Amino acid sequence: RTLVLPAVALAREGFALDAAVARQLNKVLADHDAARFPELHETFGHRDGRPWRAGDRLVQPELADVLQRIADQGPDAFYTGVTAQLIVDEMRRGEGLVTLGDLAAYEPVVREPLRGTYRNCEILAVPPSSSGGTTLVEMLNMLEPLELATRDRWSPETLHLMIECMRRAYRDRACYLGDPAFTNIPARLTEKSYAIALAETINPRRATPSVQLAGEISIVRESEQTTHLSVIDAQRTAVSMTYTLEQSFGSKVVVRGGGFLLNDEMNDFNWVPGETTLAGRIGTAPNLAAPGKRMLSSMCPVVVRRNGRTLLVTGSPGGRTIINTVLQVVLNVVDFEMDVRQAVDAPRLHQQWLPDQVRVEPALAAQHREAIDALQEMGHTIVESKSAQGDAHTIWIDPQTGEITAAADRRISGSAAGF
Repeated sequence: RTLVLPAVALAREGFALDAAVARQLNKVLADHDAARFPELHETFGHRDGRPWRAGDRLVQPELADVLQRIADQGPDAFYTGVTAQLIVDEMRRGEGLVTLGDLAAYEPVVREPLRGTYRNCEILAVPPSSSGGTTLVEMLNMLEPLELATRDRWSPETLHLMIECMRRAYRDRACYLGDPAFTNIPARLTEKSYAIALAETINPRRATPSVQLAGEISIVRESEQTTHLSVIDAQRTAVSMTYTLEQSFGSKVVVRGGGFLLNDEMNDFNWVPGETTLAGRIGTAPNLAAPGKRMLSSMCPVVVRRNGRTLLVTGSPGGRTIINTVLQVVLNVVDFEMDVRQAVDAPRLHQQWLPDQVRVEPALAAQHREAIDALQEMGHTIVESKSAQGDAHTIWIDPQTGEITAAADRRISGSAAGF
């Protein structure tokens, strides 16, 4: 009740939109007509029928009623009773599959965090069925013996090594990772010896074509709106939390009478069994859809500790780019000793094995053109992104003084606040 009542007040009394959320609402409403998505427009449209503007107040009375029931009755008020019936009624209207029995039987799974080390830090990360922690730890294990701190942060050699580690870890992500209740995930993926052996396959002067790493994966020819927040309290209890509807506004279907969106998270399963394409579609077995199975995500909330104390709390939205965004924030702080503002502001790049290309933020292309040209000469295909990568709201705790510094990422929206 203590946790949920402030959310009830926000929904019932409303809150002022910032410019970014106003733009997002206007776009989703313009792209999805009221005839097909009536509840979307009823719930998220302006009462006067005009576009939203910064400062307008969004009020959600139906959502407030759902949250009030949860505050009064506990979590079961969502999975049974009135709210569950609203969900099932919506399923029937949309020819969906979820039943009252499915909702009543659902249970969250609480897992131990995945633990790794990098230089003198402990990495606490999310385990499968998210791919974030395993892939991040594998990349850090590869980078550790390469001693990035001895190089310039923006040299082509540094960027090349980061890209090649991304390439190899994302290949393993495609090959091995899925719901651990259905898939036997090799322990070696987070072991130092395996990572060192992988790192030794990196040519320091030449890009490795991604198809050369496919191995047993047969190659055939053929969204990014997650939310992250980082929190730390007066007792230094840290929370790094990432959650998602999958694409922006999920399925765009609002439960009638409930005021909340249904996700389209099924997109995170591999769509076509056995079909892995050069364009980046993955069809490997560990993440194929099955009843009761949790789909693979890229979410990567992380807490970094040094000498038993929290040093860094970070994470990001961004689909498959999430893990690489978090990697670069961690490296910026641990290896290159940037302050948290610099670490978050620094331009980013992304390589995900397939498609075989390196996406770079416009700022990276503009500020480090010589390095980008050198990467191209090494054989990397460089693509300049049209948009920013990630939104890594991050907290740093000074190891000497204990002072807390928060840096909200300026790429989308959000802010840092202390209470």
